[in-house]
Amino acid sequence: MTTTAVTHIASLVTNDPSLGNGTPLGLIHDAAVVIDGDRIVWTGESSKAPATDNVLDAAGRAVIPGFVDSHSHLVFAGDRTEEFNARMSGQPYRAGGIRTTVAATRAASDDDLSANVARYLAEALRQGTTTFETKSGYGLTVEDEARALRIAGRHTDEVTYLGAHIVSPDYADDPAGYVDLVTGPMLGACAPHARWIDVFCEQGAFDGDQARAILTAGRAKGLHPRVHANQLSYGPGVQLAVELDAASADHCTHLTDADVDALAQGNTVATLLPGAEFSTRAEWPDARRLLDAGATVALSTDCNPGSSFTSSVPFCIALAVRDMGMTPDEAVWAATAGGAAALRRTDVGRITPGARADLVLLDAPSHVHLAYRPGVPLVSAVWRRGERVV
Repeated sequence: MTTTAVTHIASLVTNDPSLGNGTPLGLIHDAAVVIDGDRIVWTGESSKAPATDNVLDAAGRAVIPGFVDSHSHLVFAGDRTEEFNARMSGQPYRAGGIRTTVAATRAASDDDLSANVARYLAEALRQGTTTFETKSGYGLTVEDEARALRIAGRHTDEVTYLGAHIVSPDYADDPAGYVDLVTGPMLGACAPHARWIDVFCEQGAFDGDQARAILTAGRAKGLHPRVHANQLSYGPGVQLAVELDAASADHCTHLTDADVDALAQGNTVATLLPGAEFSTRAEWPDARRLLDAGATVALSTDCNPGSSFTSSVPFCIALAVRDMGMTPDEAVWAATAGGAAALRRTDVGRITPGARADLVLLDAPSHVHLAYRPGVPLVSAVWRRGERVV
């Protein structure tokens, strides 16, 4: 293996307070990073960097960890342009729009679905995303959900079974029968291909009792819970997520004080998805309230064809700072270390010895520019597992 040093970094975000200035970002100024194979082996002041086989001069630009996008829905076909246009013309967002994507996804070939995943992942990589989670949920039959997970598994290890996205149109008159399918034959076919199980606990999707049954069945098969919680209305999703030690409760738009307290006292990460609020003109999640209570917050894109058709984590960072009460430091941490926490990972989301060598070089002197210059393509280079890929 060859070693590479990235030197003369104006501002290095390590997400390790012990390495830097004592803040959660662990900032080091005039810094260097040394990569050996697929791992970080050294970080510190540029003047103290050890000798390496290769050297890249960052020339006074910033380096941050690769973004960890812990919530996406990329195994789909078609788009929902007409629905988006109608929504921007005044119609409200409802979960039922998912059925349009279900029909298109069922009709698509495996090759077309896999090519679609690859397309959006390449798009995300160019914007600095080096780790991502993605879900099934647009098949809603045993065969289609299992093939979605097989396809997702070609592209990432962070694969989530979301047979409980909505009640399948095939079971419109028998939601209890669909829950039996999701917790029975569908789960049996899907569990070998997934790490996680998720459920959309929401009016128009699954209630608290149904969600508990689905997540409990998944856990018995070795899948760890995640929950689409409290997006469209107040409900039991967040409390259920904490009760079942879900890795994350995602959306968290409508929270009671008890919900916030539960997140602050438990191990469940509150994953906020501002692209969804942007695209649906909905109320913004109150990140400030969660952070001040002591909850762990992640930021993710929720990339999907209906309610958040963006793969850009920098865009979500800018929204979180502008409209959700986060500071630039908090938003960058949430999109890197926060995303890693939402996936219960310690090897990504930070730049510290032993971590995976996932780095983003910004065409800017500070990570603050991600919010300061919204919409500007600031990602200059990306390393994933030690290999420069952008």
